[in-house]
Amino acid sequence: MDQDSHCTAERELSEAVSRITTFSTTSPSDEEQNQPKAEISCQVRKENPGKDDLQDPSTSLSPNSSMTTKELQEYWRNEKRQCRQVKLLFEIPSTRIVEQRFSKYVMYKIIILQTGSFDSNKSVIDRRYSDFEKLHRGLLEEFSEEMEDVTFPKKALTGNFTEEIINERKLAFKDYLRLLYSMKYIQRSKKFIDFLTRPELQEAYGCLRGGQYTKALEILLEVIGLQERLTRGNPVSIVPTLCAIVVCHKDLENLASAFEYGEKALSCLHAQTSHKYYIPLLETMITLAYELGKDFLSLQEKLEEWKAKKDPIRVFTLKELAVREYVQ
Repeated sequence: MDQDSHCTAERELSEAVSRITTFSTTSPSDEEQNQPKAEISCQVRKENPGKDDLQDPSTSLSPNSSMTTKELQEYWRNEKRQCRQVKLLFEIPSTRIVEQRFSKYVMYKIIILQTGSFDSNKSVIDRRYSDFEKLHRGLLEEFSEEMEDVTFPKKALTGNFTEEIINERKLAFKDYLRLLYSMKYIQRSKKFIDFLTRPELQEAYGCLRGGQYTKALEILLEVIGLQERLTRGNPVSIVPTLCAIVVCHKDLENLASAFEYGEKALSCLHAQTSHKYYIPLLETMITLAYELGKDFLSLQEKLEEWKAKKDPIRVFTLKELAVREYVQ
């Protein structure tokens, strides 16, 4: 083969690889097209990788026409591993009858699992019929069109505590939650998220206000995982819970853990200086950084920058803000 032919062959190969790359990045597979309801959580690669990224050659790859076929295949294998479907599954494995002095009701144990990832954590909550009923009424008001064909298990005049009725409702409520989660707007709605998290958060903040920081922290750490799964598109919404965790760790003198969760909260805010938690969190982080011997100058600069732009106003401490949450 002469030199011109050799150059032509190389050019054709390069163009073919480029076409494959373009098609792969713009055309979803049939399987992806058939799953419009699922949320996709992808790790976005940094344009300027840090030291840790450079240590792994596979993470520094990006699709381009100069890659060999083997390199291109390795790139897409890594992309597939890092971009996984996020889906929550709802199970109701058991129930229990609660008898109080003036009332009797069935409590349903709900287990929430995440599939499509390496995350093996699960959330466990208890809800009664009236909790489901309240959720349904609220969703009917806000999403009347979407809820038009959604059936809700009705109460029977008698036999509500028989094993047969309880088992029927257990299966019905499982299907009900799965159906609600399959609808994007309902899945992301405050009413749906509150149904799954609010009772536990109310208990946690009650413990926090009572100085029971260990108990409050235990509950908050359980809830934050579920909140993160439910609010992937809105990280700011979990800032209050993260800040409450910071307060608990700080009062329990777990300074390193408090600083860790404070960093998560700041990253969720993305420098939203108008958010009510921003400055109290910044002030707390400066104190924690100083006590831990970490660099606090950059945090101090952000605080001074905010003070220079704003008129002096009364700013609550992080703890003062936290104890005001979920006050009934």
